[in-house]
Amino acid sequence: MLDESTSMMPASSSRRSARRSLAAKLLSHCSQPLALGLLCLSALAAIPGTSAAQDASAASAELIAKGRYLATAADCAACHTAPHGGTPFAGGYGIESPLGTIFSTNITPSKQDGIGNYSEADFARAVREGVAKDGSHLYPAMPYTAYAKISDEDMHALYAYFMNEVRPVDHVPQKTELPFPFSIRTSMAAWNLLFLDNSRFKPDASKSAEWNRGAYLAEALEHCSTCHTPRNVFMAESGSEALSGGSIGSWYAPNITSDKTSGIGGWSDAELTQYLKTGHVAGKAQAAGPMAEAVENSLQHLNDDDIKAMVTYLRDVKPIASGETTPRYAIDNPSVAEATLRGLPGQGLDENGFHVFSGSCATCHQNDGGGNKHYPSLFHNTATGADRPDNLVATILFGVSRTVDNVPTFMPAFGPAASYTDKLSDKDIADVSNYVLSQFGNAAVKVTPADVARIREGGEKPFLAEVAPFIVPAGIVAALIVLLVIALLISRRRPKAAHA
Repeated sequence: MLDESTSMMPASSSRRSARRSLAAKLLSHCSQPLALGLLCLSALAAIPGTSAAQDASAASAELIAKGRYLATAADCAACHTAPHGGTPFAGGYGIESPLGTIFSTNITPSKQDGIGNYSEADFARAVREGVAKDGSHLYPAMPYTAYAKISDEDMHALYAYFMNEVRPVDHVPQKTELPFPFSIRTSMAAWNLLFLDNSRFKPDASKSAEWNRGAYLAEALEHCSTCHTPRNVFMAESGSEALSGGSIGSWYAPNITSDKTSGIGGWSDAELTQYLKTGHVAGKAQAAGPMAEAVENSLQHLNDDDIKAMVTYLRDVKPIASGETTPRYAIDNPSVAEATLRGLPGQGLDENGFHVFSGSCATCHQNDGGGNKHYPSLFHNTATGADRPDNLVATILFGVSRTVDNVPTFMPAFGPAASYTDKLSDKDIADVSNYVLSQFGNAAVKVTPADVARIREGGEKPFLAEVAPFIVPAGIVAALIVLLVIALLISRRRPKAAHA
């Protein structure tokens, strides 16, 4: 009876067994010393091949691990993963821009819906130049203007990671549909020609290796300038004001230059390190909105040396004053008004703001605004001490959510996402903001319901968004004028020709 495993052996395996049997028979006809010598030589010959294969495998694993770290530093998952349990890198995250909502694409190696058919050159072009494999242009919500600085070596590692470790997902995210003329993606070619610097990061020989590493992380992978730099009328970064603060929809990314009053010059290295790793520094600031996402998905996962390098670089960024006379975190204004006025209607200077604060805020932030180990103080706080109310209002509207070291930090939203019982009107939010500012923060800042509505709807519209409704009519009028001029020129020439 045949052995089952032998009878079911593939033909190729049978041929290999036959060859091994033949080799054994040949060796049996040779002298024993010769056979032993041949076997030793065969073993020695096999060792280099095995070692090379192991080295290649280790190198591949090391390359993929490096790519994984770089993708984390570049915060790819934050924008390419839909909220509330979306599949990693499968796209669908809605990025609110002044021109409309831009939905992120699927960047898993799916050949059907993702980047599975991308060559490394295709991948690098998309990441650095914002041009997809099919030639379509990406919007700068994908920070390719910063990623253009990524080195060839790191781009190779990123490609290896996405193609070999990320799970392919066949999923088509919601399509981005911006209003005309921004819906014409080819217009980005002209924008890129004007504003895209497609050169790689160049180390500064006059600076230390640590400074250069921090600059590379901040300028390329972490793309800090994308949020923290103001933009011109064409929505391109204003390089002369790098990192001096910029609006990003409903939120405001503050000045992070080395200026001691307007920027982070008054922070210690330890405080900057703690903020980047945790998003919270008692008596200074706490991360919310896009910065909370950056801490949760990227910064907390960087190694200590890289965080230290970023701090070294930020310490040396050219200081730019924004006009403040007092650092945002320096206002120390605890108040006993809530405890004094509780239960006495009509006694507050801003009765509605006081009642909203007493009913919705004081339990967590304490009646004197001092906070506790779970909720921050409302004084010594960059959101309440700033010279603009954007982040205070946005925090009330959209809440706070970040998880660091598996410990969640949460504040409920009182705006669009709030439950019916917690939802506040624009007037309620304006009133409670003014109460908080007058009692704990920068009392010179005032909030109106119109300010709240603006922030609720995505922030102040840039010039391009404001003129967008007039671009098409203006184009039509311009075309008609050109046609009219041409017609007049032709009509003037015809009589002269007839007279001649």
